[in-house]
Amino acid sequence: MKFSNPQADVFVPDGSRTPEQALRAVTHLCIAAHQDDIEIMAQGGISDCLDQPGKAFGGVVVTNGAGSPRTGAYSSHTDAQMQGVRREEQREAARLGRYAIQIQLAHTSADVKTPGHAGVARDLEQVLAGCRPEVVYLHNPADKHDTHVAVLLRAVHAIRSLPAGQRPARVLGCEVWRDLDWLMDADRVAMDSGRHPELARKLLTVFDSQVSGGKRYDLAAIGRRLANATFHTSHAADSLQGISWGVDITPVTRDGGPSLEDFTASLVHRMGADVA
Repeated sequence: MKFSNPQADVFVPDGSRTPEQALRAVTHLCIAAHQDDIEIMAQGGISDCLDQPGKAFGGVVVTNGAGSPRTGAYSSHTDAQMQGVRREEQREAARLGRYAIQIQLAHTSADVKTPGHAGVARDLEQVLAGCRPEVVYLHNPADKHDTHVAVLLRAVHAIRSLPAGQRPARVLGCEVWRDLDWLMDADRVAMDSGRHPELARKLLTVFDSQVSGGKRYDLAAIGRRLANATFHTSHAADSLQGISWGVDITPVTRDGGPSLEDFTASLVHRMGADVA
């Protein structure tokens, strides 16, 4: 398995298989922009793989983590050192969550934001061609972080480049830098992220370079899941301990399907019509 960036990192936590074998075993794949995005957006998928025999989770982080805030214990770190810290934090999360494989492609945000960037496209196509996931977790198309949306666009393009019969059965856009509780009930997918609460906490606090620097993703992500579960419905008791909302973007990965822009505009239109 060879990727375009020499800094790319391929990690098989249990060491029992080659990277190619581990990737082939993946049934639930998350492609995210940054270190810690996977653990925020795909806790439901991580839990599914822990709870169901024969299921295996795989993570892909597309960017290198450059430009992270450096405060507290990390204030004297260079940007290169901080990238190394974040890479190791992501590896530790993969160990804790018992991922089959963790891939970090180490691209710059600028490259990811460049439509048609050959290295980014080739790397994502290689990952997707190396497995047959049942579910792929991506950033959602209404996310307000430009790099997240760029990763989504590159991933959708890579999925569409596969033969129709090899594309994932389901592709979900997930919450990170914009909640999805504004979607109409018929447009949103409830992912059960309330299972394994202690593991969920550890998967977020392992990113100490972010949490101790003042970005309490651990409290915020778990709080959002709890809020989603409670505010899901007004006339019934909570059925789940935590919900992460997703939107099923599978239609945009199919031949003849809508563009991502049109698909997202229709979501906003339906919400606006309901409010009106």
